[in-house]
Amino acid sequence: MASAAFEEIVEDFEFLEDWEDRYRHVIEQGKAMDPLDDALKVPATKVHGCASQVWLHPTIEDGVFRFDGDSDAMIVRGLIAVLRSLYNGLSVAEVTKVDAKAELGRLGLTDHLSAQRSNGLRSMIERIQDVAAEHA
Repeated sequence: MASAAFEEIVEDFEFLEDWEDRYRHVIEQGKAMDPLDDALKVPATKVHGCASQVWLHPTIEDGVFRFDGDSDAMIVRGLIAVLRSLYNGLSVAEVTKVDAKAELGRLGLTDHLSAQRSNGLRSMIERIQDVAAEHA
């Protein structure tokens, strides 16, 4: 069910044995993203339950789900990039069927995130799933 972009991250992780290298890779993914326009950093796009400031701006066009996001924390920005690779370009119906926990488990990320980061990641996934479910 994962996109080609997500599969690419999975393959990259297979070559990176050290968790510091994997963290750096996630951070680099976040740095490569365009910043979210400040006009979109509003209460409606803010994700609650995250230790950092996080904004997700979903768009659905012709039934295809996409979102942009941003955070004031580099690792969280990287996690947003990973989630974008997992969800962007899927139909809203497909988004609701993605088992994010299992897919992210393939990266082993959740085993290496703090409890606060894990809660924030879960909050971001819930927001994505909720938006897609509203439009499915």
